[in-house]
Amino acid sequence: MEKHRAAISALSTAARGFYAAGIPYRIHHGSTNSTRPRPHNSPVLDISALRNVISIDRDKRIALVEPNVPMDRLVEATLPHGLVPPVVMEFPGITAGGGFAGTAGESSSFREGFFDETVLGAEMLLADGEVIQTSRDDPKTGDLFRGAAGAVGTLGVTTLLKLRLMEAKKFVHVRYHRTHSIEESVSLIREQMRQPENDYIDGIQFSPTHGAIITGTLTNEPPSPCSAPLQTFSAPSDPWFYLHAFHLTSKLSSPSLPVSNTVPLAEYLFRYDRGGFWVGRAAFQYFRFVPFTRWTRQFLDDFLHTRMLYRALHASGESARFIVQDVAMPFETTPQFVEYTGRELGIWPLWLCPLKRPTLPTFHPFTTVPKGVEVQEPGHMLNVGVWGWGPAEPREFVRVNRELEAKVRELGGMKWLYAHTYYDEDEFWKMYGGREWYDALRKKYKAANLPSVWDKVHVDQEVAVKKKQQHWMTRVWPLGGFYGIRKSIESRDYLLHRNAQWKWTGE
Repeated sequence: MEKHRAAISALSTAARGFYAAGIPYRIHHGSTNSTRPRPHNSPVLDISALRNVISIDRDKRIALVEPNVPMDRLVEATLPHGLVPPVVMEFPGITAGGGFAGTAGESSSFREGFFDETVLGAEMLLADGEVIQTSRDDPKTGDLFRGAAGAVGTLGVTTLLKLRLMEAKKFVHVRYHRTHSIEESVSLIREQMRQPENDYIDGIQFSPTHGAIITGTLTNEPPSPCSAPLQTFSAPSDPWFYLHAFHLTSKLSSPSLPVSNTVPLAEYLFRYDRGGFWVGRAAFQYFRFVPFTRWTRQFLDDFLHTRMLYRALHASGESARFIVQDVAMPFETTPQFVEYTGRELGIWPLWLCPLKRPTLPTFHPFTTVPKGVEVQEPGHMLNVGVWGWGPAEPREFVRVNRELEAKVRELGGMKWLYAHTYYDEDEFWKMYGGREWYDALRKKYKAANLPSVWDKVHVDQEVAVKKKQQHWMTRVWPLGGFYGIRKSIESRDYLLHRNAQWKWTGE
């Protein structure tokens, strides 16, 4: 802790200087899993060194971690103690601090809620340099803790997290259920949420007539070669998870007759890393001369993990025309939303993930009740991941995103804030019940000189169009793509997966 305290003291001094001078500043974390454009014109408070697991208490099932600890390092630290976080984001590079300050949910979130629900307490650096300890139920500072969860760092900087852990098992017994419509997929997810043996639930809607609902149960039972063979997803020769689910369920005729695998726990938690769900396939679509085959995926494996894909997406400029949106929808209107995305955007597959509805007020996504709709799952929402190519022309790209935002609101849903957001300011604040509660927190905790949530997440339409038009390299195929590859190689992030300790070795 001495090293941590020294780092916080230096950051506190820097923050006090900015605050006294009235200078707005931004936070440098060292990495990002957001597709929002990055600002470059503000002073920086660099917290990238806060990337250590401070301690693991096996008896109390608690971990103390700094904010830039990524999920793979966190899992590697907890598993030797027989413990695991209840919510582990599916991309290894997502950090604990990002999960708290942003919105982060996974296939365990139908029970556990968003990642911040597993955070027992936090150390925060306020805008004026004061360092405080806070927790959800603290009578003095609980309002800060609850407000900061999802507020993208606009109420202060999270510098240490106290995480709840749970008992880990060696494997996850994974079952793949076939569905034949989005209505059937939604119905089956509802049904599986009520089954006590399910620790994990998510789904992939491959087309209007092919869905895979995937459930998982923690177990120490070894694989069964006949009924539940061992399957891993981290080796270059392994299948990408979504392709594996597609091929398994293509052979099935009924949701009541699933097929099963036994997957080592960490392999399950990071099952979508290779290929970034299916976003990695877009790289093959961009480089049209490279076929999308098992052999090319294996040969190019270093480039097809999420850390490398994010680097390339930002550097190439393709994030300006790639739709990467997660939306929380009422179960009842999800079929209408999926019909809309299929018709208007032509984007398949879609990710389906049930989530506990958060307590308000919050900047996490939450659902409302559209007029005339009878809600049967008031405590839960269904996340729909919409990830695919949008229009290449910048103004058309903005138009499509604005129409998507309008359709989501019409159907009682809400977008996550990690991606491109085009709401105007009045519209944005109305979605979250006004800004009075938020402004009161900013005043109380001296955060008024920090950017607001809207300031951080909003993409100005005209600026976005001009920026895309001014970068000639991003308009010349395939130069932008090669530049993105170059920058991802320079990061050396491919070594993080090569040397990862969580990968299954058969022991």
